[in-house]
Amino acid sequence: MIHLNIGSNLESKYGSKFENISIALKLLIESKIKINKISNFYETPSYPNKNFPNFVNIGLTIDFVDGHLDLLKKIKLIEKKLGRIKTKKNDPRIIDIDIIDFNSLIKKDSKLILPHPRSHLRNFVLFPIMQIDPNWSHPILKKNVRFLINKLSQKMRIEITRLQKNVNIQL
Repeated sequence: MIHLNIGSNLESKYGSKFENISIALKLLIESKIKINKISNFYETPSYPNKNFPNFVNIGLTIDFVDGHLDLLKKIKLIEKKLGRIKTKKNDPRIIDIDIIDFNSLIKKDSKLILPHPRSHLRNFVLFPIMQIDPNWSHPILKKNVRFLINKLSQKMRIEITRLQKNVNIQL
């Protein structure tokens, strides 16, 4: 199973944070990436600078026949199409698409680290996974998503809001 996470905390020429994420999904589909499940939107404060706009994130599971680096190329192209500009780490951004898990592959090179090295520490990654794939287990830690959520600080567990809003896309 391949898990992606898409986030946005800036408006763009395409519209709101929600629209940025919806357009990213449409571009993934146009890139011949089969989307299986999509979580609700989740909202969290921006980290580490809480003065930046809140983030909106979704988690999704996909099927992709090519390799992880091919997927990364497609993702980077989509981010560029939406107007993402590389800035300082943790700065606000129009779109951010992360590969969280690529079929349990464990890989570390200059282009990509799999699974995502901080996935087990991020509420905006774990809560969407819990919603769409509650049996997911971290490939290195060998711990399921429920265990990892329970390991988050109480603050991290309460400062995330599952919105009653979904992406408007037919799968």
